[in-house]
Amino acid sequence: MTQATTTPTPEHTGARTRGPRAGTNNGQWLVNGREPLNANEVFKAESDVLEVRTRIIETYAKQGFDSIDGNDLHGRFRWWGLYTQRKPGIDGGRTAQLEPHELEDSYFMMRVRLDGGALTHAQVQTLAEISRDHARGTGDITDRQNLQYHWIQIEDVPTIWNKLEAVGMRTVEACGDCPRVILGSPVAGVAADELIDPSPAIDEILRTYIGDPELANLPRKFKSAITGHPSHDVVHEINDVSFVAVEHPEFGIGYDLWVGGALSTTPRLAERLGVFVRPDEVAEVWYGVTRIFRDYGYRRLRNKARLKFLLNDWGTEKFRQVLQDEYLQRALPDGPEARPNGAASDHIGVHTQKDGNHYVGAAPTVGRMGADTLQGIADLMATLGTDRARFTPHQKLLLLDITPERLDEAVAGLEALGLQTRPSAFRRGTMACTGIEFCKLAIVDTKDTATEAVKVLDERLADLELSEALTLHLNGCPNSCARIQTADIGLKGQLVMDDAGQQVPGFQVHLGGGLATHGRPEAGLGRTVRGLKVTADNLTDYVERVVRRWHGERTDGETFAAWVHRAEDEALV
Repeated sequence: MTQATTTPTPEHTGARTRGPRAGTNNGQWLVNGREPLNANEVFKAESDVLEVRTRIIETYAKQGFDSIDGNDLHGRFRWWGLYTQRKPGIDGGRTAQLEPHELEDSYFMMRVRLDGGALTHAQVQTLAEISRDHARGTGDITDRQNLQYHWIQIEDVPTIWNKLEAVGMRTVEACGDCPRVILGSPVAGVAADELIDPSPAIDEILRTYIGDPELANLPRKFKSAITGHPSHDVVHEINDVSFVAVEHPEFGIGYDLWVGGALSTTPRLAERLGVFVRPDEVAEVWYGVTRIFRDYGYRRLRNKARLKFLLNDWGTEKFRQVLQDEYLQRALPDGPEARPNGAASDHIGVHTQKDGNHYVGAAPTVGRMGADTLQGIADLMATLGTDRARFTPHQKLLLLDITPERLDEAVAGLEALGLQTRPSAFRRGTMACTGIEFCKLAIVDTKDTATEAVKVLDERLADLELSEALTLHLNGCPNSCARIQTADIGLKGQLVMDDAGQQVPGFQVHLGGGLATHGRPEAGLGRTVRGLKVTADNLTDYVERVVRRWHGERTDGETFAAWVHRAEDEALV
């Protein structure tokens, strides 16, 4: 581990981001016209990107991997949830040195779009069959409520689509410069303390806009979230657009609108527009925000093309005005801020539904959800007589509609599958991205490293009897797919120097991040101590040391994040 004695450089908290230069042609359609300014914009302008589905079915699946056009393979395939996966045996030191075609294998990652994480018994059964028959038994719950497969062959893609679509699932716009999966409260429609069920709003957006070519060419990816639960369980602060339930003193229950959140290498938290959105207006307002991004978003530079950069330059007042005047043709009323109730929002454990039945939340290890586990869940659902399951934005699983007399059976059945309903602090709070096992961008391993870390830390820290989850997020590269800046302990994969002066896999350390989702009253991004890095081999030693230090120095009730932000550098190394 490398230590430093300099003062910490805090992560950006949402005040400003470094955007494109003023006066430059930034590729804003309604300002600069539609001339494509980079290779991605060129292939998107050439034709409807969604039409690649036909070529996959009629040509590529029949003629094989080598027949695939380059712009389809590295571009348009994303709109149908497909990326080439990393070729085995290429170490992290070569990630930035090789071209994409040198890094990629002839197999694909496939992402199944699961808006709101909602699943029926037939859908879980189908996911299990696809994993077993086409994906070498792989499967991971992502932190966007999707299921992600690996080892997919192009020849099998049409068959997989047929199986998915037969039970109401699809991969359309699971990736690409388009509206990605909509995060929804995993307890929508069942939680006893829910303010409003957001499912009708999500369904209307899906039915009306997803797969529409009009919105299939956005500047970059566009992430949405909608929740009616007071725990704010959809990480709304880091989405491009979010609707969070709130009660208006005059108009009743509706939504507080947030825009412009995103992480990656330039993190920025979303901001409120200060408006109140009635339940029947959500889809229309979502459509307006999405079109603002399409029409005014920056397209010249890919790394400056997210909505957060436009919001940074415009500010919330102008954004609201443009939304109202140009896209809605009416003013939205001012609204109160939605405030979280501080409850844990991963929904782990046993909870009573509004109808007297129960939902049960369980934790897999870092989202692993392969064929055997999926089949076990499907079998358990059939035994329990429930037709509803949900994935969560925290790589967890919920079973809904469990009757009181079957509750013990449900808990025992989940535990038998390795899905813990009373997990340890680290089992509950650890997430990991795909990592170097399959991702072409990754530098280090994450899934196996995180799995081993959970096991070791649970043993070493058992004496502390931690009552709440500590969030430990591992990311294989700087892009923050595992939300490292919003974790108690966030680890960004990179190559570091060990004590012998050798370059080895390791992580830059971020400390003290958190969102309303994690029970924090105010969202905040993690703190970094300049030069603070840890090797993968020393990861558990470091985490144990810093957690014990917090546990020994904290005041009554002081959270890990609160302690981190007041601690001296020396306490964090």
